Amino acid sequence: MTKDKVLTGARLGFIGVGHMGGALARAARRRLEGERMLLANRTEAKAAALAKELGASLSNNQTIAGNADYIFLGVKPQMMGELLNELAPGLAERQDRFVLVSMAAGLSIQEIQEMAGGTYPVIRIMPNTPCSIGEGMILYTRGPGVTEEEERVFLEAMAGAGRFSPIPERLMDAGAAVAGCGPAFADLFVEALADGGVACGLPRAAAMEFAAQMLVGSARLILESSRHPGELKDAVCSPGGSTIQGVRKLEEAGFRGAVMNAVIAACEKSGNLK
Repeated sequence: MTKDKVLTGARLGFIGVGHMGGALARAARRRLEGERMLLANRTEAKAAALAKELGASLSNNQTIAGNADYIFLGVKPQMMGELLNELAPGLAERQDRFVLVSMAAGLSIQEIQEMAGGTYPVIRIMPNTPCSIGEGMILYTRGPGVTEEEERVFLEAMAGAGRFSPIPERLMDAGAAVAGCGPAFADLFVEALADGGVACGLPRAAAMEFAAQMLVGSARLILESSRHPGELKDAVCSPGGSTIQGVRKLEEAGFRGAVMNAVIAACEKSGNLK
């Protein structure tokens, strides 16, 4: 694969275009021509609507298995075995190289290969919902059969999804609990902040905007300043001020322990989704 293939030749096939598969397809469209994207879904109408939106090609599982360079497997872990059993004959017939891209929590690269019936190249990813606006945190593990060039092309083609970070596969469940499940935890926090603002008299829309933008800005400050969150927290907590009183109430309620327990629970569940 050459560098030019990112824009002119690499074919990406998406099997399953629900929330996560659809978000990744939209991200890919920021880098690829629509005709290089093949979309399929159990409910064909959903794939058809997204294909029309992106200028992509409506396809089916077998066509994608036989023609795509990167085959995105966007189904739930419990459905992966059935899907790969269906794709196996088409994959076995191929004489050219292709890469399977799995986003299924809890399924290892080896398990994907076993289900597919061959030691095919696999990239295992764990994306999150902000991929849909290009602000995702995507963890990935390059399987042993994937070349450096195939990894590079994959990263360039999917650059529109957000920030990518390689991670050892043994840490994928832990990373997924933070980056993959984290948006739900953050959404809950933003909702709670807004509810508190409404309780203090703010209009609902204003409270939601204030809370959401605060979270965006705080996150960017951590990433761009490289300062520890504890240091940044201390900078806001003036002696005898209102912020430290709020922090005290959060500590009394076990806020940090609750968040840690949520991550641990999500990590443990990720390993039992088969």
